[in-house]
Amino acid sequence: MANTSAAKKAFRVSKRKEAINKARKNRIRSFIRKTNDAIVQKDEKAARDAFKNLEPELMRGVTKGIFKINTAARKLRRIASNIRKIVAK
Repeated sequence: MANTSAAKKAFRVSKRKEAINKARKNRIRSFIRKTNDAIVQKDEKAARDAFKNLEPELMRGVTKGIFKINTAARKLRRIASNIRKIVAK
């Protein structure tokens, strides 16, 4: 356990930031889940709408340090590819 007052404060701040980051990551996962559910149901309009909501949320996660830029780009590319597959069929 922390001994100095500065270390105690750093611990409190760390716990607070951890909770915020978990909430943000959970929110992004919810957006991904909604988009994937629309893809599975082959509902192109719902999938495109969910993707439009997902993209800025995921990029906001990048700026906040939740995801790295390449991870976010990979996730977006895969989801967009799956949406294009719905249209092709």
